[in-house]
Amino acid sequence: MAITLMNPEGLPKVDTHRQVSVATGSKMVFLAGQVAWGTDGGTVGVGDLPAQLERCYLNVATALSEVGGSFDDVAKLTIYVVDWTPDTLPLLVEGIARAAAKLGVTPAAPITGLGVSALAAPDLMVEVEAIAVID
Repeated sequence: MAITLMNPEGLPKVDTHRQVSVATGSKMVFLAGQVAWGTDGGTVGVGDLPAQLERCYLNVATALSEVGGSFDDVAKLTIYVVDWTPDTLPLLVEGIARAAAKLGVTPAAPITGLGVSALAAPDLMVEVEAIAVID
């Protein structure tokens, strides 16, 4: 595997992800931000943040699969959330857990969460961008 995830001593232990990702693979994959669009182009989970985040993760997994990768190859995720508040965190954790269960993985790559005022369409609540490294 090309990715080693860790929580270095001296940094807080975070339950949802690791603080550091070390990549040793040879192929870097940069995914455009994935939103909650289904294969038909329609928004999945309108008004439902966990459902939208789940769809974003599934879309990331689909894109990675196309290039011979999986969530095990993810070195870094950035999650953009419309109108972020601290109360949003449990909904994000729920969406990630639902996607992880469907994918059979434990996504733990470093995550940066950013609050934004809007995304590409008014019904989109979240977008997930990924960087992966594949052997």
